[in-house]
Amino acid sequence: MQIIYEYHDVSGSPRLEELSKEKLEYLHKKYDFVHRADVFFKQQNRSDDKEMIVDIRLSMPGPRIFASTNAETFESALSETIRDLEDQLRKVKEKSKEY
Repeated sequence: MQIIYEYHDVSGSPRLEELSKEKLEYLHKKYDFVHRADVFFKQQNRSDDKEMIVDIRLSMPGPRIFASTNAETFESALSETIRDLEDQLRKVKEKSKEY
């Protein structure tokens, strides 16, 4: 699977990329029809605090799947985003079994 990383208002991090790769490879093993992932790391500065945002878009045959989560850390936002994507992928796979 091809994984593309983008950073907005954040410097690049090999640690975040490795963690993302591990989690996305896990999804790819379960759902082999996914062929590309675009991962966006963003930081939003609010007046009282900083908010970390992780967006992931998965490409596959048919429509793309997208999930976004904001949290206090990139790690927790990434975990929640992966959980959301897995739920969506499970539904797509169940729908395809019906045919």
